[in-house]
Amino acid sequence: MASENGLKRLTDFFGLRRSIVGMLIMVVLVGLGEKMAERFLPIYLLALGGGILSVGFLNGMDNLLSALYSFPGGYLAERYGTKRSLLLFNLMAMFGFLLVILIPWWPAVFIGAFFFLSWTAISLPATMKLVASVLPAHKRTMGVTMQSFTRRIPMALGPVIGGFFIAGWGEVTGVRLAFVAAFVVAAFATVMQQVLIVDDRKGHPAGAKPAAYANPFVLFRRMNRPLRNLLVSDILIRFCEQIPDAFVVVWCMKTLAEIPGGTAVSAPMFGLLTTVEMATAMAIYIPVAYLADRSRKKPFVAATFVFFTAFPLVLSYCHSFWPLVGAFVLRGFKEFGEPTRKALIMDLAPDDQKAGMFGLYYLIRDVIVSIAAFGGAFLWAKSPQLALHVAFGFGVMGTLWFLIFGRDLGPARGREETGAAAG
Repeated sequence: MASENGLKRLTDFFGLRRSIVGMLIMVVLVGLGEKMAERFLPIYLLALGGGILSVGFLNGMDNLLSALYSFPGGYLAERYGTKRSLLLFNLMAMFGFLLVILIPWWPAVFIGAFFFLSWTAISLPATMKLVASVLPAHKRTMGVTMQSFTRRIPMALGPVIGGFFIAGWGEVTGVRLAFVAAFVVAAFATVMQQVLIVDDRKGHPAGAKPAAYANPFVLFRRMNRPLRNLLVSDILIRFCEQIPDAFVVVWCMKTLAEIPGGTAVSAPMFGLLTTVEMATAMAIYIPVAYLADRSRKKPFVAATFVFFTAFPLVLSYCHSFWPLVGAFVLRGFKEFGEPTRKALIMDLAPDDQKAGMFGLYYLIRDVIVSIAAFGGAFLWAKSPQLALHVAFGFGVMGTLWFLIFGRDLGPARGREETGAAAG
């Protein structure tokens, strides 16, 4: 009896309901397959003759698709329920994996990427809706944190496995074999997700029309001022992140060899750096979530914006493996307040349209941020250091905007749902 009570307290503490567990298993397995190969796509494109601009285009395409997919992802989750929408999203990713496996041609990467690169973006509104509907308000940050925590497991392990694929079979065959593994793991994840997640398709709330979910202009009018200010600061911070994002692997594996005194790292070593980043993020997730659910959210979100801002500047001064380890520890700390930021979005969103509003937020953010991803290639072609320093400047602006205009919320425990009240 004591052990059963202890287990119940543990599952309650982490918010582990049946549907949440099914969602977490899906996140780990699909993410593991995705990160084994996706992290090395810039190297794969260069090996196939795509060139630096193709890397920038891939990064910009990722951001643009993330934006364009997030809103229909929210709509489908509202319209058909989490379980059915996630099935569709998984099948899309698997089809994209298959295209890259079968066609070793760099333009085929972009066709496949259309289906798999934005799996996280299109599925995120559905998973956030699941968290908001299954867990009470005072457990939402912990629920979002568990999703973020488990997502970092494949992000930590996947690049290491992918690095060994490349070390064993080369930059072309190794990446294709990694996609084969990704396809198999995603298929298993889809089966597990369908078994464990409870079907939540209940139709629209009373009085709501289906068109309201499909019309971003209708939803935008319901976006309150605190959420809009968070969106502005987030856009500036994502400029800081995305200008150099696709080129971090290029900096570590290629650019450092061209810098006097610099030493490039191998694919397995870069995979290890990614593991360091994810392990750092995972180590801070649970204690931060516990504190954020019982205190004000603004300091946690502000801290994560500071870490986002510092990374590109620090990276520009790292020219060998051990300094890079420190930079990737710092990069892991940028996840300090990310679950809190997502929980804040859900708190501020209307109660009857949380998935739709979450999708709209990401639609607006990522459409604008895709400009930074495309532009990052041109900045990088001019000077990698210039790209990193411009990114730092955007981070400073985003952090200051949030510190001045960002809305703070008190502890969730004991208060009513704040979607309407926050406005």
